Amino acid sequence: MRPLHWTSCESESAYLRDLGRAFGGALLFALPLLMTMEMWELGMVLEPWRLLLCLLAGLPILYGLSHYAGFSDRSGPVLNLLDTLGAVFVGAITACGLMLLFNVLEVDNLRIATGQMTLQIVPAAMGALVARKQLSSGRGDKVKKGDYVGELFLMAAGALYLGLNLAPTEEMRLIAYRIGPLAGLGIMALSLVLLHLIVFEVGFAGQEEKSSPMGALMHFTVPGYALCLLISAGILGLFGSQDGHEMAAMATNTVVLAFPASLGAAAARLLV
Repeated sequence: MRPLHWTSCESESAYLRDLGRAFGGALLFALPLLMTMEMWELGMVLEPWRLLLCLLAGLPILYGLSHYAGFSDRSGPVLNLLDTLGAVFVGAITACGLMLLFNVLEVDNLRIATGQMTLQIVPAAMGALVARKQLSSGRGDKVKKGDYVGELFLMAAGALYLGLNLAPTEEMRLIAYRIGPLAGLGIMALSLVLLHLIVFEVGFAGQEEKSSPMGALMHFTVPGYALCLLISAGILGLFGSQDGHEMAAMATNTVVLAFPASLGAAAARLLV
């Protein structure tokens, strides 16, 4: 039997290793947004209530990632909450450090600097929580066979991550402005087809029981795309990208952003 102090040191060493991977994951996932000018500007101009809502809306996603993935092998409601808070801390430190290094953090204005950091915390924390799967030889995936809710959650998380990376860019709004209704329907159809093909090929839990293409379509593809639309509309609303637009323009903006979001949803099973 190992001495108690040896076991304690081994446990602390393992957690420090997990924490180091979490910083690596935060850097890997957050870097595209940390180097995106539109995200710096959004942190300057968004109202405080939008910034706070962005953070609060991301916390349930982070807790779910802690439950289904997590940057340590600990489990349980309290431990998942601690890992979530740890991921938020890692995300904040990573975002602050890199924005200071890039000289884009408005340190002379506390409100603006806080806003810039707030927008970066959730994607960085998401990277911290999936680092165990991405940056280690072991599988960090806790989703079990047949866990349908878990699979849908991972699809939502993937849609959120890729949607966050593209929603701030001017190109999304430009594409929505340039396309017509028929092109919008074409984007929706292409999103559904690609989402279905990737989901069916990846082999989500529960697909063994619903192995037919139609079963996968109704069980994963349609609900998954509905989640992509909801998440895309939510991101655009929080970022103020829908303000002042007519209903048709808002719908087109959502459909355009839901295209990359659907790819993120489809690939989430490979990432997490």
